[in-house]
Amino acid sequence: MTDKSTPVEQLTNVGPTVARRLREIGIRTRGELQTVGPVAAYRRICAKYPGRTIPVCYYLYSLEGALKGQHWNALDPPVKKHLLEQVSPNKRLQRTPASGRR
Repeated sequence: MTDKSTPVEQLTNVGPTVARRLREIGIRTRGELQTVGPVAAYRRICAKYPGRTIPVCYYLYSLEGALKGQHWNALDPPVKKHLLEQVSPNKRLQRTPASGRR
């Protein structure tokens, strides 16, 4: 497992675009992401990009997986459901197919 000072770029599920967007909202390390939490970080990214659909799997699930050190698609369904329930019901969510499933 990574420590709190690990840069977000080195976390599981965090590619260049997600890392850049995290830095734009002031999250640069695993510890900062852990403090803010994946739901709040997702909301902040959505707020920074109004009018754009921010895919749940590439952000919300990926950020949770980054903290757990696992691929976002390996998160248990109840965890994914709980994360979705925490996101504003008025927020348009884009579900991206995983492994050809919708």
